[in-house]
Amino acid sequence: MKRIYLDHSATTPVDKKILRAMLPYFGADFGNPSSIHTFGQKAAAAVDAAREQVAGFLNCNVDEVVFTSGATESDNLAIRGVIAAAKKKGVQKPHIITSLIEHPAVLETCAEMEREGAEVTYLRVSPTGLVRTEDVKKAIKENTVLVTIMYVNSEVGSIQPVREIGKIIHKINEARLNEWKKTKGKEPLSRPQEIYFHTDATQAPNFLNCDVRWNYIDLLSFSGHKIYGPKGVGVLYARTGVPLRAVQTGGHHENSRRSGTLNVPGIVGLGEAVKALKNKPDEGKDGRWTGTNRKIARLRDMLVKGLEKSLPGIVLNTDRKHATPAHAHFSFVGAEGESVLIALDLAGVAVSTGSACASGSLKPSHVLLAMGIKQEIAHHSIRFTLGKNTTEEEIKKVIRILPPIIKKFRKMSPELKF
Repeated sequence: MKRIYLDHSATTPVDKKILRAMLPYFGADFGNPSSIHTFGQKAAAAVDAAREQVAGFLNCNVDEVVFTSGATESDNLAIRGVIAAAKKKGVQKPHIITSLIEHPAVLETCAEMEREGAEVTYLRVSPTGLVRTEDVKKAIKENTVLVTIMYVNSEVGSIQPVREIGKIIHKINEARLNEWKKTKGKEPLSRPQEIYFHTDATQAPNFLNCDVRWNYIDLLSFSGHKIYGPKGVGVLYARTGVPLRAVQTGGHHENSRRSGTLNVPGIVGLGEAVKALKNKPDEGKDGRWTGTNRKIARLRDMLVKGLEKSLPGIVLNTDRKHATPAHAHFSFVGAEGESVLIALDLAGVAVSTGSACASGSLKPSHVLLAMGIKQEIAHHSIRFTLGKNTTEEEIKKVIRILPPIIKKFRKMSPELKF
């Protein structure tokens, strides 16, 4: 039985071309890039090339690219590093602004910072899973140090207005600095605290423009395994001038921002993966996706229409006008999500009930609850996420085999009528 994979938000298969580029660094070119001999320098050259590829993709300087073990570590370094630097500077109660739909790597880290004396504001979202820019602006205080808002939500695919948020923060920083310059020398004022903008862009690079300058971003995280590259490697972009205290010590790698011997094969693979990405500032606006993403959007819409036609009473939680082309998140009222997932897996289709990092939890999705979806409905949800290799035949098969599964489970809930 040929299996169908529709869980690309959890991870993507490694592209064969990327794997081929990585293989030499598991074998003949095995050197440690910190070593000064020929073996080490060959590995270092490969790391440098990958760093240039990432910098080109993000439109940043090469020394602003920090290689990590993945987006989770990058998120932790961004949040913990900025807050630690602010405390060292003398900010008594540094303020963080985030949203209720962030990945646990952000939410749990912010909660930890709160326990350590920081102040955190958790923004609500719209029923379609969008952070409101006016809410960000209203939440900013004198002691605000960091705003961390994800680029794309991994569960429902909602694309957050990161460029607009970045602009707001940039203008506030600029106004504060200009005001300080006017009063400097007249009043004993210290330089105003700059607000830094971080985005967890893990789900964005396949679809959206990640130019950090265009988006007014100070810190950005993403992983290799979401873009058809390897697991265990990621990036934190940290703009020059952003104070970032290392949270992992034991060496002076990555300009003393992240200690640890570099994962050379993974970094090479990540570099190859970003080289294959092509993002434009207007891509995705008003649903006008281009290239492979246009094909993915067409197949996603085919899935949505097919299931809506066959299954009354289902709820599409993904707002297709403001989401990636790959996401289709449904609530199949009357059919428990985990049961549907298992039944589909037995039928050869891999899907998910939400974030892979929260799998195994019996709690309803915090994202759906934040969107105002009732707990009993949230438990009946399935996430489909398509990829560049998804085919029309696969989508047609899902449309064919899923309705009988849902109807079977609904019969086991006689109190519900459809």
